[in-house]
Amino acid sequence: MAQQGSNYAPQKSKVFTHDIDEQAHNLTQWQQKYDQVSDGGFFGCIEGVNYSGIHAFKEYTERALRQQCNIAPNSIWLGIPSQSQQSKINGLDVASNQFMCRTSNSDFELITPEQFDIYGLVINWHSIEYMAQLQGVTIKNLSSTQSARLSVSDSSLKTARQIINTMATGTGFGLKPESQQDMLNMLALHLLQADNPQQSIAPSYKHRKAVVDKVKEYVAANPQKTITITELCELTFVSRRTLQYSFESILGINPLKFLRLTRLNSVRRALKTVGQTKPISVIAANWGFWHAGQFTKDYTQLFGENPSQTIANNLKEATFEY
Repeated sequence: MAQQGSNYAPQKSKVFTHDIDEQAHNLTQWQQKYDQVSDGGFFGCIEGVNYSGIHAFKEYTERALRQQCNIAPNSIWLGIPSQSQQSKINGLDVASNQFMCRTSNSDFELITPEQFDIYGLVINWHSIEYMAQLQGVTIKNLSSTQSARLSVSDSSLKTARQIINTMATGTGFGLKPESQQDMLNMLALHLLQADNPQQSIAPSYKHRKAVVDKVKEYVAANPQKTITITELCELTFVSRRTLQYSFESILGINPLKFLRLTRLNSVRRALKTVGQTKPISVIAANWGFWHAGQFTKDYTQLFGENPSQTIANNLKEATFEY
């Protein structure tokens, strides 16, 4: 139950940004890294409210993203897409009757489409356990792979969206903060009850995920190297067809596109590093882009700005913050 005194007031916020890294940082107490996957300038917004032990928010992202996430310690996250849009968590498709769920001891990866809205709820785990004991409710085992996606009724998801949206962006139904917090706790408890069905996972999932993860590690360890499909097949002991299918089923893109997008996003972050003075061509080469003209073309197409504009915009933001 909520324990705040009568003077307690939840903290509301609404932030807009045209920078993908700022979007990742604007979710407080999360450890996140966003890679842009679709072409064009980025726009994002996060609107939410912080109570003691609960953060309810709505996030909008204009471009398709690959998000690597870990939530605040001793917490649980529930993520509910605002509508039926094709998204993935840890390579698993999220159906229209499902929400996503992860605990703070689990790194997870989201693949989200363009123009994506999601409602989020991050709650202190001890609060949920306490509420479950009071209500005599058994909570699911949330450590399994299956628990990344949990199935509930359409009406439950509709109610959850309405409640989180009203708390994060509206008036909180005119309730006192303590009552708002209790409502969010009860909502989470309802969604996490053990009698809710879980989605089955294809037997081949574990192998496909392992193939993709091994390539990710190899790419991260060899930023300058020219990497071929043949090399990746030898690395993972699979055929070209299996490699292709593994990437498309887990990440929604082919392995060569993954390599190019990962490196372009890494270059962008390097260009924005505080105090860096290296020429653009050197930074690009550090990430395997040896042809300056093609690199600039690919970079500009993906981010909607050329590398020089990224540096200039970052300097403007740094000067404004100072």
